[in-house]
Amino acid sequence: MGDEFGGDPGRELIRMWRCYKTARQMCADRGYQLAESELDISLDDFRRDFADANGYPDRRRMNFSARPTDEMIAKYSDPPTASRPNQPPPAIGTVWVEFNGEPNVGIKQLRQFIHYISTNNFHTGIFVTKAAITSSALKVIPTIAPLQVETFLEQDLLINITHHELVPKHVLLSKEEKAQLLDRYRLKESQLPRIQEKDPVARYLGLRRGQVVKIIRKSETAGRYASYRWVVSA
Repeated sequence: MGDEFGGDPGRELIRMWRCYKTARQMCADRGYQLAESELDISLDDFRRDFADANGYPDRRRMNFSARPTDEMIAKYSDPPTASRPNQPPPAIGTVWVEFNGEPNVGIKQLRQFIHYISTNNFHTGIFVTKAAITSSALKVIPTIAPLQVETFLEQDLLINITHHELVPKHVLLSKEEKAQLLDRYRLKESQLPRIQEKDPVARYLGLRRGQVVKIIRKSETAGRYASYRWVVSA
């Protein structure tokens, strides 16, 4: 199946190879289980696995799923308390990543995507599209809780922003670590500096409202120092 937008197949293949690698790396950085070989696929291997007969990338074959690691599950779990000794299910599960190359992406395509992740029991869906999703379609997403649906444009994933030397390391705190931090400094979460969900690194890591992320920066005098941000809605 050729590229719906036309163009040079070689350039389009390289473009999607970069996008695919970043999507894989993004899932691994969040804590999903992915083999090292899956994170740095060569262009030749990508061409072999995902190019169609005309040399264009076949996005339908690029879709993938990944399970959360034990460490990721722990970060999304409520710590047991005296009143609730049995932990509720973690707020995380298997992710489904789907690539869509259609020239128009609206309510129909988004509902099809949501239906797929719902019927196949995925907890989170990441929808990567070549065309911008219509604003009316995006309004559907807040109505489908507890499913988690995120959308990215392919162009947003051509470069892994966390690999840039000026982007400090971001580490999501577990709920228990967050509670310990607030207790240690006698703070309310609202007293912490904020980071919006739509921040590029917050989107890359899939951060959710109410979470706290630790940001580790390099310092010429202290070596490294950490600051904390409370995740808020846009």
